[in-house]
Amino acid sequence: MNDERYSRQRLFAPIGESGQERLNKSHVLIVGMGALGACSAEQLVRAGIGKLTIIDRDYVEMSNLQRQQLYSEKDAREQLPKAVAAKKRLGKINASVEVEARVADCQKEQLEEIVPYVDLILDGTDNFETRLLINDVSQKFKVPWIYGACVGSYGMSYTILPGKTPCLSCLLEQIPMGGATCDTAGVISPVVHMVAAHQVAESMKVLVDDRQSLHHKFVTFDLWKHHYSAFKVSHAKRKACSSCGESPAYPFLSESHRSKTVVLCGRETVQIRPSFGGKRDLLELKEKLPEEHVKYNSFLLTYHDGKHRMVFFADGRVLIHGTKDISKAKSLYHQVVG
Repeated sequence: MNDERYSRQRLFAPIGESGQERLNKSHVLIVGMGALGACSAEQLVRAGIGKLTIIDRDYVEMSNLQRQQLYSEKDAREQLPKAVAAKKRLGKINASVEVEARVADCQKEQLEEIVPYVDLILDGTDNFETRLLINDVSQKFKVPWIYGACVGSYGMSYTILPGKTPCLSCLLEQIPMGGATCDTAGVISPVVHMVAAHQVAESMKVLVDDRQSLHHKFVTFDLWKHHYSAFKVSHAKRKACSSCGESPAYPFLSESHRSKTVVLCGRETVQIRPSFGGKRDLLELKEKLPEEHVKYNSFLLTYHDGKHRMVFFADGRVLIHGTKDISKAKSLYHQVVG
């Protein structure tokens, strides 16, 4: 290891030599590589964590570039999956960090495979279905995770320690967290960095084992209106919580909570996850479609019928852009694949 690379970080007393060694041996999972995921990933890689696993279901678009700092115009033109583009960029930032990238819609099977071997989970998602899934798997395997969200100029963050703090399911009964999204109310880049700063700072405290310095509060702020607040939520912990209570059932890990078809958060896009699962042969599909309407790379295939854009992934999923109507999306899907 280059002694100079982390010299300023080692000089910071709460980290020091021993803390840097802990960071170098740590493994972090980031679910979602949009604005928060990309920003947090870069900071953690620069800090010298040992391994980073990233999961994301989407691909780079021009509208991402205003705030998703790991991606370039070239990535957007080539429609690279965010996980792939992020891994490529992160490798150029710090080649000593092992980065594992998964192009996938985060599901129970993947999380239960990965989470037992990580030290921390970071939330970079844009929907509560996935967050509640992360929450349950975090509780099941006793792995800390850090919630984060932002919209407009407003952001929030909260650190969840299984067995000690209220979990996300507990908080949802008392704190309103839904409503506007980046795709309906927009978002400015500075608030992304502010939320990521909270998440990564808390991450580093966990990873260097300085838990007494954790915030222990739910943090919210509005950068445009100069509002900042942090409030205690320890009273929100429920003994009867099905995720973290005395008799946990981890309901969001059950099949009944798994959506096969869903309207993506705030977007005119429907994701269909076919029941066959497994892999899709993109080259075979490419041969069936009019060449002039197809754009293809080794990760995904885009088909434009003139009105709707369909993006097929190798893991079987398809995103149908231009509609929020699930029935219509399914009909368009079957017209293409039969």
